[in-house]
Formats: sequence, structure tokens, C-alpha cells
Amino acid sequence: MNNSNKGKPADGSIQIERVRGICLALPETWEKISHGEPTWFVGKKVFAMFSNNHHDDGHVAVTVPAAIGIQEMLIKKAPKKFYCPPYVGCRGWIGIEVDRVSDKELALHIHEAWKLIAPKKLTAANE
Repeated sequence: MNNSNKGKPADGSIQIERVRGICLALPETWEKISHGEPTWFVGKKVFAMFSNNHHDDGHVAVTVPAAIGIQEMLIKKAPKKFYCPPYVGCRGWIGIEVDRVSDKELALHIHEAWKLIAPKKLTAANE
């Protein structure tokens, strides 16, 4: 058994494709590199940022905005899946360890983030 990856972050190339597929399926979403990582926008606003061991922090994650109170609740409930990310965590954003959540759970959090950020006319037209 090869333990060479023990303690290392998950393979970011696999995880980014999971995130990308979910994000780009959402209406009027586009992607660009921001701060060295893939980032997804609706209009001119960010709703998801990928992090592939950024600054050697050990996280292969997507960072998304969350409704008031959700960040704290998720971190308390599942601290191995969720964390308070640097820079945006103070505004309620949540870091999601992509390799520790199912596709269904990942999509749920990304969709909720998109709904928080997308223009109200766009969210109403897509409900």
C-alpha cells in the first residue's frame, strides 16, 4: 500500500473538475483565474473560489458565501468538512473540503451560494 500521499491534500485536478461542472451549469456563470485560482462569477460578483493548497494551507476546497449563521453551524457540525477560510471567512463565507463531501452536498452549497450572489431577477427566473 502506497502511503506517499498520507497527510497531503487531495488531488486538486480531480476536485476542480467536480466544482467546475457544478458552477458552470448555473445560469450566466463564468470562470476566470483570480488570485491564482479558478473563480466563478455571476454577473460581476464572485460566488465560488477554488483553493488548491493555497499558500500550502493543506486545503483542496471551494469557498462560497453562506447565509447568516450557516458558517458557524456547519463548522461545529462537521469540522473535517468545513472551515472558516482566510480573508472572506469574517464575512460568513465557508470553506468546503471538496474531497470530503458528496457531489450532491457540494452542489447544494454551490447552488445556495449562487442564489445569494446572483441578481434577484435571475434567481426568480430560475426557481
